[in-house]
Amino acid sequence: MSELAAGNSFERAQALLQLTERLTSLIERETALFRARKPQDALRFQDEKSRLANVYRVEIAKAGREPQRLAGIPAALKDALRRATQAFHKALAENGSVLKGLRAVTEGMVKSIATEANRQRNQTGTYGPGATQAASTGRPLAVAVNQSA
Repeated sequence: MSELAAGNSFERAQALLQLTERLTSLIERETALFRARKPQDALRFQDEKSRLANVYRVEIAKAGREPQRLAGIPAALKDALRRATQAFHKALAENGSVLKGLRAVTEGMVKSIATEANRQRNQTGTYGPGATQAASTGRPLAVAVNQSA
């Protein structure tokens, strides 16, 4: 299903209102899970969210190209649809903000882990076979002198 099943403008507007409210609810739920640091729990409804978002995108695009699709709907329904759309856009903005924050935290963690792994990989011993001089690393250099030589 890529568009709403409706016989007239009124039915289409009602279905679009329900779709927008459901999609907003899913996005708000996802945002709450992200804030609670439980993004894995949001996977349960990703298929539904994706499917609904696709239908929403198609319907909004068609309504823009074909204004008659929503022509003549009652003012109360038009206002409800406008409020639902505003709530949807607000939920999207909050979701985007939370995702941006999570992304920054995740990228910072990955960078820190990579830096530490690289540091440990490049760390060489200062004693024993294959040792290098620590003076080049800024650490004190230990020297042993054989006095019998």
